[in-house]
Amino acid sequence: MLKTAEFVSPKHPDKICDYIADSLLDAFLQNDPKSRVALEVMGGHKLLVVNGEVTSAAVVDIERVVNGIVGDDFKVISNIVQQNPEIARGVDTGGAGDQGIMVGYACAETESLMPKEYELARNLCRKIYEVYPNDGKTQVTVEDGRVTTVVASFQNAPHDKLLELAKSILPAEEYLINPAGDWSVGGFDSDTGVSGRKIVIDSYGPSVPAGGGSFSGKDYTKVDRSGAYMARRIAVDYLKKHDAKEVFVKLAYAIGKPLPVMAVVVVEGQEEAIVGYDLSPKGIREYLHLDKVSFATTSPWGHFGNGFPWD
Repeated sequence: MLKTAEFVSPKHPDKICDYIADSLLDAFLQNDPKSRVALEVMGGHKLLVVNGEVTSAAVVDIERVVNGIVGDDFKVISNIVQQNPEIARGVDTGGAGDQGIMVGYACAETESLMPKEYELARNLCRKIYEVYPNDGKTQVTVEDGRVTTVVASFQNAPHDKLLELAKSILPAEEYLINPAGDWSVGGFDSDTGVSGRKIVIDSYGPSVPAGGGSFSGKDYTKVDRSGAYMARRIAVDYLKKHDAKEVFVKLAYAIGKPLPVMAVVVVEGQEEAIVGYDLSPKGIREYLHLDKVSFATTSPWGHFGNGFPWD
């Protein structure tokens, strides 16, 4: 069976936007732990736009935070309003901030309990980034456990040197290095980015279904994020409990309701109900200690398999 996964470096435009969104989230939560935050970020070509809803007692200098990340030569447009009261009335009583489906996953293929092709692509990207800390992408194809093709495209990384580096990190049958040619213009100078656009990379790669909701820029009441984190925690717990090879978890919420309308775990193809966990947003926050998490640390290298409390 062929499986392929990709990863992108923290200097990829979409990932810069994720990092900005989560850095702003942290700034609000630091001064008001009860902040309700849902931010979207779009940036590129010396322009950065922050849009969304925030209800908080904290006062955050949006422009200062953004310029501290991308530089003072960016024009920053901020358009933030308070959370819609029709949404807030359901959250105020402990309900979920939105409807949605969250998928959790764990497998025994790697030490991180992540899919092999995903972990290989991430590890390759991370190690190349240590040498070339620029915009870049990796992609790894695996067939029956054997690495067949490695793709690596990195800004300001000469082909021959990048090829040598990739070979030293990950043996493969074929290497496609800067396949469109060496390149020097990257990041926001080359392309625009949008937060929440890399949800498959943020999760488990394309071999595992994605719930569809983005993570970055959202506080714990948005179950797109907290529910996905909890689903991973449950998947890891059940994998270890049953000494299984693969576990899927599926949660589904309705806006304004504290408990999911669906909570199932699939262990080795056998489905069973999830018991023993408080799956309300408040319960998830307490169980995973989300009030102590620096969310900006979750965005650059994937939200799972990195030693977070939900791993």
